[in-house]
Amino acid sequence: MTALARPTHGRMIGGVCAALARRFGTSAATMRVIFVVSCLLPGPQFLLYLALWLLLPSEDKAARKAW
Repeated sequence: MTALARPTHGRMIGGVCAALARRFGTSAATMRVIFVVSCLLPGPQFLLYLALWLLLPSEDKAARKAW
């Protein structure tokens, strides 16, 4: 598993689905479909997406913080 950071390439809106897809070894399209389907269910999925968008560092910022 790789570090959880939003990629600079291959993201659509915020890069959260692409980051989660990289972390868990799936495709970004699969993760996006899972997210859209989960939004049909009751719960705070959209708020969780926004929180991850704000809290996850961008890939270029994460690389600068590393040695």
